[in-house]
Amino acid sequence: MDVFFLTVGAAMVLAMHAGFAFLEVGTVRKKNQVNALVRVITDFGFSTIAYLFIGFYVAYGITFYAPVGELEVMEGGSNGYKMVHFFFLLTFAAAIPAIISGGITERVRFWPNALATLLLVGLIYPFYEGMIWNGNYGFQDWLEATFGAPFHDFAGSVVVHAMGGFLALGAVITLGARLGRYTEDGRVNAILPSNIPFLALGSWVLCVGWFGFNVMSAGTADGASGLVAMNSLLAMVGGLLAALVVGKNDPGFVHNGALAGLVAVCAGSDIMHPFGALFVGVVAGVMFVYGFELLQNKLKIDDVLGVIPLHGVCGAWGGIAAGIFGSTALGGAGGVTFMAQLVGTLTGVAIAVAGGFLVYAVINATFGIRLSEEDEHMGADLAIHQISANPEEDMSR
Repeated sequence: MDVFFLTVGAAMVLAMHAGFAFLEVGTVRKKNQVNALVRVITDFGFSTIAYLFIGFYVAYGITFYAPVGELEVMEGGSNGYKMVHFFFLLTFAAAIPAIISGGITERVRFWPNALATLLLVGLIYPFYEGMIWNGNYGFQDWLEATFGAPFHDFAGSVVVHAMGGFLALGAVITLGARLGRYTEDGRVNAILPSNIPFLALGSWVLCVGWFGFNVMSAGTADGASGLVAMNSLLAMVGGLLAALVVGKNDPGFVHNGALAGLVAVCAGSDIMHPFGALFVGVVAGVMFVYGFELLQNKLKIDDVLGVIPLHGVCGAWGGIAAGIFGSTALGGAGGVTFMAQLVGTLTGVAIAVAGGFLVYAVINATFGIRLSEEDEHMGADLAIHQISANPEEDMSR
């Protein structure tokens, strides 16, 4: 039953990658749609290889160099439980490049980006994953001894989302803004999305899959909790309604606001009171809208899909919020402290920022990571894949 339970969860999170793809396809210009689709699915392939041979060992000390009979009962499990657990955790790890993809899209070279995926999923992400979810390096023990509780991140507000969002910071800054996004005199030129229905579809697919992301993080059927499902639902609704109001009916903000709420609730979804989860989602929706506008219009950081505020900032908020709304004083289940959540969150953010700048700066200095100006003008679809999103239509012109 546990193998089946986790297989369904892994499949639901795998389906979320279609959501990442269509959210990006709908947001980028038409000339970059094919590239977005190809990068998301191939990044999943590269992530699988990196996590299978390196990342899973870095995080959990487990390899698969054994006969099938031994793999079936690995780590005391049965029916290959640890193998499907790998599948489930892989879908989380592969979310890292999928998140980053939305920030660097429309101007990144294909193969250097693939190399970055291998390094991030093989080394940087599992380093922090193992610290939090496997107790590596004594970090959790130190937090518990110092602040009264270990860092609590049930489904990855920080381990997955803040890591992905803040890894993207180094990538976006290293690449620089898209051509024509900002003028020399400081004006911001609007670059409109190509397809709002695709953007909305991507959000819906992500929202549905997220219940596998959160609920199935229990790992076993017996551990599944209706509280996690309800909290995820309320945070999602809080995020989308807050973004609707603050974002003044903008469809991009509405559909991403739902995701902001879900990002933020991951960490404490198993311990928060439902009213607390609703509030956490509302705050996340507001943070995303203002964070997106701050980065794009004030700081001139061209994060195309807003992954830094959506996953990075809202993920960090979720990690800290678990220490507030998970406390018994606010109706939560307890077992957390504010300081442990703050320190654990800031540690993850620091590792992500340092890792992102290091990986992308080295690759950029070694191979170059940005498309040429000519290729960027042409669009990544023709420059890299030699085909557009609507080839038959283009041939008839």
